[in-house]
Amino acid sequence: MTGHATPPELPPGLLEEYLAGMRPVLVALVGLAERLAAARNDLAALEALRRETHKIHGSAGSFGFMEVSRLAAGMEATVKDWISWPGDPEVDRGSLTRWFVARLAEMLGLEVPRPAPPGPRPPPRAGVPPRPSQATTRPPPSPPLQRAGGPKVTPAPPPPPRATPKAEPPARSPAAAPSPPPAAVPTAPPTPPAPAAPAGAVPEIVFVEDDAALAELLAYGLSTRGYRFVAYRNGREALKELLALDVRGTHPLLLLDVDLPALDGYSILGALERARPGTYRVVFTTVHGTEEEQLRGLEAGALDYLVKPISLRVALEKIKRWVGR
Repeated sequence: MTGHATPPELPPGLLEEYLAGMRPVLVALVGLAERLAAARNDLAALEALRRETHKIHGSAGSFGFMEVSRLAAGMEATVKDWISWPGDPEVDRGSLTRWFVARLAEMLGLEVPRPAPPGPRPPPRAGVPPRPSQATTRPPPSPPLQRAGGPKVTPAPPPPPRATPKAEPPARSPAAAPSPPPAAVPTAPPTPPAPAAPAGAVPEIVFVEDDAALAELLAYGLSTRGYRFVAYRNGREALKELLALDVRGTHPLLLLDVDLPALDGYSILGALERARPGTYRVVFTTVHGTEEEQLRGLEAGALDYLVKPISLRVALEKIKRWVGR
């Protein structure tokens, strides 16, 4: 959705006023992303990010940007978990925040602001030798971490003093997944994530999600963790592919949206249980988090239930336990 997709009942000039107000918000978010890239446990930056995502979640829908609102809701839930678990290892917070800013700007039809350059260093006082530069006092970076069976994961370096080439977007699923997010603000390029399930490989995870914002957030997180995955937006297409997929004795995890158009998640699970019982381990995702809905899903044969808006940190932690790595 872009800035031109707006409800006709908005008074003239109101949309332009909203977009003008979002430009300084993007500038602030870029600054928070750089702070989190330098110090992932910066609680002041995390609290500021939570407040900004909460405001975007609450206001964007009123101006016709429903996908922006849903994206911000997922990011807000994720940031809340970051605050609750400041020392918990997970997706690099600076990189994910940069991606969020870039995707947010694209949805709004705005440019991504550049990070503010470092201010000039004051001249040394007379008789006081200049302090050594940061480059000579910074400890050497830690060696890259290697996860068995996955790509190298390098800790995110502190933000550089000047712009470097733009980061590459995360890899995308070969199925009907959303378009890859645009390049983030100029910064040091992160380690390329593992590709989605290559041709001929059995995916570890399949997710069926018609919400483009949530689908992109999940695809980003799965890519950074090195999972093989396939994504679908359409329930009928997903069922056709799932019935035909050669899983080679494995049991892929299926994240299945309950509220799909045309063919809902319960119907897909029922068809799979009749034709290929026990082939997939199903976890439902939905905005309906009532006790009755969750019991209905579990009684239908689901492994578990994820309630939207979904925190990426929580989703990835549960996926790690379900998949086993």
